[in-house]
Amino acid sequence: MADSERIALFIDGANLYATAKSLGFDIDYKRLLKEFQSRGRLVRAFYYTALVEDQEYSSIRPLIDWLDYNGYSVVTKPTKEFVDSLGRRKVKGSMDVELAVDAMEMAEHLDHVVLFSGDGDFRSLVEAVQRKGVKVSVVSTITTQPPMVADELRRQADEFVDLIHLAAKIGRDPVERTDRPERPRFVERRPTAAGAPAAPAAAGDDAE
Repeated sequence: MADSERIALFIDGANLYATAKSLGFDIDYKRLLKEFQSRGRLVRAFYYTALVEDQEYSSIRPLIDWLDYNGYSVVTKPTKEFVDSLGRRKVKGSMDVELAVDAMEMAEHLDHVVLFSGDGDFRSLVEAVQRKGVKVSVVSTITTQPPMVADELRRQADEFVDLIHLAAKIGRDPVERTDRPERPRFVERRPTAAGAPAAPAAAGDDAE
C-alpha cells in the first residue's frame, strides 16, 4: 500500500469476533488500528455491533466506550427478539445495512476499503464500491472447517487477507487473556486489565 493511500476499515464486530475465536485468539484493537495506520492514511475505522438494550449489564459496553475514545467510529443499534415458527426464541442483530450505507457514502473519499467480515451478503456492496474505483480487501479466514468467509465474497474482493496471517500483528498477548467458561448467548467477555478490552461476543448462533 502506498503511504498516501486513503484507507477505511469496516468491521462487522460479531463476525470478526467469531472468526478470531475460531482461530483461537483475541483481537487487540489498539494494535489493529496501528497496523493499518502504518499502511497508508487511515481516514476512518468503523466498528458495528448490535446491543441487547434490556440487559442490566452488558460487558460489551467497556469495549464500545474504549473504541469510541480511541479512534474508532462505533455504530450500534438494539437487537430485536422474535419467536420462530417452532416457538424458539431468536435474537436478530444484523448491522449489514448500516455498514453498507456508510461504505457507499465514504467510497468517493477512499482508495481502499478493508472489510472485516466473511458474510456473503456483502458481495453486492463490494462490487458497488469497486465500480467507484475503490480497491476492496476482505479479511476473514479459510483455515477453519468450514471456512468463515463466503466463497462469493472472497471471489469478488480485490484482495483476500486471511485473519490468521494478521494474528501476530493484531492479536492480544496470550498472557493478557482472561480465561472464562464457554459463554452463553449474548454474554460477552469482560475487559482485561491492560490496554483495550478484549474482543466482544455479539449475537450468538441464533443471530441473523
